[in-house]
Amino acid sequence: MNVVCVGAGYVGTVTAAAFAVLGHSVTLIDIDRNKLEAIRRGVSPIYEPYLSEIIGRCADRSLFADSDYGKVAEAEAVFICVGTPSKADSTADLVYVRGAAEQIGKHLDPKRYTVIVNKSTVPVGTSDLVASILEDASGLTHGVNFDVVSNPEFLREGYAVEDVFYPDRIVIGTGSDRAENVMKALYAPLLTRASYAELGDLLPYLKTDDKKPPVWLRTTPQSSELIKYASNAFLAVKISYINEMARLCDALGASVKEVAAGMGLDSRIGGKFLQVSSGWSGSCFPKDTAELLATSRKYGCEQQVVAAAVEANFDMHLYCVQKLQARLKTMQGKRIGVLGLTFKPNTDDVRKTQASVILRKLSDMGCHVKAHDPQGMELFAKLHPDLAIEYCDTPESTTSGADAILLLTDWSLYLEMDWENAGGAMRRRYILDTRNALDAGRMREWGWTYEGLGI
Repeated sequence: MNVVCVGAGYVGTVTAAAFAVLGHSVTLIDIDRNKLEAIRRGVSPIYEPYLSEIIGRCADRSLFADSDYGKVAEAEAVFICVGTPSKADSTADLVYVRGAAEQIGKHLDPKRYTVIVNKSTVPVGTSDLVASILEDASGLTHGVNFDVVSNPEFLREGYAVEDVFYPDRIVIGTGSDRAENVMKALYAPLLTRASYAELGDLLPYLKTDDKKPPVWLRTTPQSSELIKYASNAFLAVKISYINEMARLCDALGASVKEVAAGMGLDSRIGGKFLQVSSGWSGSCFPKDTAELLATSRKYGCEQQVVAAAVEANFDMHLYCVQKLQARLKTMQGKRIGVLGLTFKPNTDDVRKTQASVILRKLSDMGCHVKAHDPQGMELFAKLHPDLAIEYCDTPESTTSGADAILLLTDWSLYLEMDWENAGGAMRRRYILDTRNALDAGRMREWGWTYEGLGI
């Protein structure tokens, strides 16, 4: 099929590359020339494991990059994958969605039926909005010449390529059988997995096919749009809950690892998203929970559990600073080495991370902060030019003269460090491991004062 994806960010690039490598002819549209040139060279414009390998396989063969919307006229499906940043009132700003819809409408072929797909995370009612914009821009009729479908993404950064090939569910929000049939034809390679064996050299985990096929769920557009927000908010609540439990474990002398293990054995709860951290963050959970809360308040149905989870999450950021302060006492002039600026490993995304809150608090308290991240330092520095942070080329450099090490992101290179010798240049060998990722016993054998969260 001929497919167009508008927006070469995380969602658009991963979606376009996956459809292209599975046999569709895909044009990825963006206004950023650097992103377009990277794709044409066969390189991913974002850091995501395996994505460059996929793009390299299909660039200029089945995956094309352009700034022009001309290919929309030939497309059977057009995906809107643009950003929806938060406005001052926490609602989603749809300026990019509106702009993309208008350009798509101007290029629709009146002789061809086209499905326009909202892949971006958008508020309930956006399908109707996009349909109206398309009608105004094209002069065509929704439900006759084109249909708008809601098809939310459920990609985890760092695991997006795995998730796009092995989704748990494919949600299609539409009232049109015709549109659903187009979407089923588009997703057929993902549903049947007939060609996955040919991709084994690109993606090692595709050599095994032990995962269940995705569930195909057709809903109304409104339900589909809400499913993404509801899912992310639920996961945020679950993380906030286990983090609060970690604080209680600290107070009572219990182990949150054991508590989480016992909880996870209950099939009604499950073990996923019961890993303790300094709090959830990143480009999705903060934005999506804020939008859900703003919408619920607007319609008089405030999501009180979600509101509590947001408050508890911010308190968890501060709790990590409080644990440092309890150990170091006065913070003025203390040197803190921070490992990890991205909100999770295997991504370069540093938008709205826990590090941004914690490092700012440390700086306000008079600390000298030295930080390292294998992928996120350059963008973090651009987003926070006012923060006086010393960025280090190696993780070991953060330990020099430090009073404490704060592990925020459990990148594998941090777990594999020579911790036995890493603290030799420190003022004191103290580490706060906010991921409970290191071996506490070994760290103490090597002379470290080790603390985790809830253990």
